[in-house]
Amino acid sequence: MTTRTRTAVAASIVGVLAVTLYATWAAVHILVINPLAAVPGTGLVEIYATMSDAGQMFSIGWVFAILGLGVVLAVAVAWVCIASKSPPVVAISAQLGLLVSGAPAYFIASFGPGMSLADTYLISGGSHSPWHLPLYAISALAAVAAIAIAIVVPMRLRSAPAVV
Repeated sequence: MTTRTRTAVAASIVGVLAVTLYATWAAVHILVINPLAAVPGTGLVEIYATMSDAGQMFSIGWVFAILGLGVVLAVAVAWVCIASKSPPVVAISAQLGLLVSGAPAYFIASFGPGMSLADTYLISGGSHSPWHLPLYAISALAAVAAIAIAIVVPMRLRSAPAVV
């Protein structure tokens, strides 16, 4: 296995782990941290029971489906990059793209639970915990990294000596 192939495999594995951690953090925030922050002093079981009694339950499956889709895509992208022996920059860029798309996925996945909390407790539907901000920061940093790669790699290729 060449160094280039090992680097692409490592980038793919790290990318899958990063997307999985992102999705896990998002799910815990949506389903545990935010409800507890929205209704301080109330236990999670009681919050969900009150929401259920008010007819405001949402689909937990929807949350897992939206966030799990990112993990499935990360695995698929890793498999394609490894199987096709893609350059490391392709594997890195693809996984960064999935991290960028984590922010909209988080927003979509959190919308139903947030509105259920809002309707049940007559509060705002936004996040009540600041722990969603690192998710948006990670997506923003991934976007910056992807843009930097898109600028730097072509410049380096143009300045590289021609191979005869």
